Amino acid sequence: MFFLATILAFSQCKPLQPEGEGIKGTITWLEGNQMPMISDSGETREKPKAVQRKVLIYPLLKFSDLKLNEGLFEPPRINPIAEVESDAQGKYSVSLSPGRYSVFTQEEGGLFAGIFDGEGNVMPVTVKEGQWTLLDIQVNYKAAF
Repeated sequence: MFFLATILAFSQCKPLQPEGEGIKGTITWLEGNQMPMISDSGETREKPKAVQRKVLIYPLLKFSDLKLNEGLFEPPRINPIAEVESDAQGKYSVSLSPGRYSVFTQEEGGLFAGIFDGEGNVMPVTVKEGQWTLLDIQVNYKAAF
């Protein structure tokens, strides 16, 4: 009877969701030739690997506001709103007020952002009140597709 009561009690639990709002996700690294191929040897492409990176959050920026240099952006002339370091498994989270932001990872030669919307915004993300926005980032500027 105790076993059945325990199962019923835990089946009613929801996953733990931190209070507040912000952005959370996982950062992965992908490089090399990612073009489709036919191979008799069963050779497959490498899968993205979780990496530790500094994540920088800026007010929403447009592509025209930034300078691109060899696949990476030069830091904008404004300071980031927030910075956070991902852990060894690539996981990160940062509390932010509701609003729209641009998110970058810090790389050796500059800042990486791999998503752009139809309005010219760089790595745009929207944070809504009381919600955590999932933003998984694949750092792939050294990959060929």
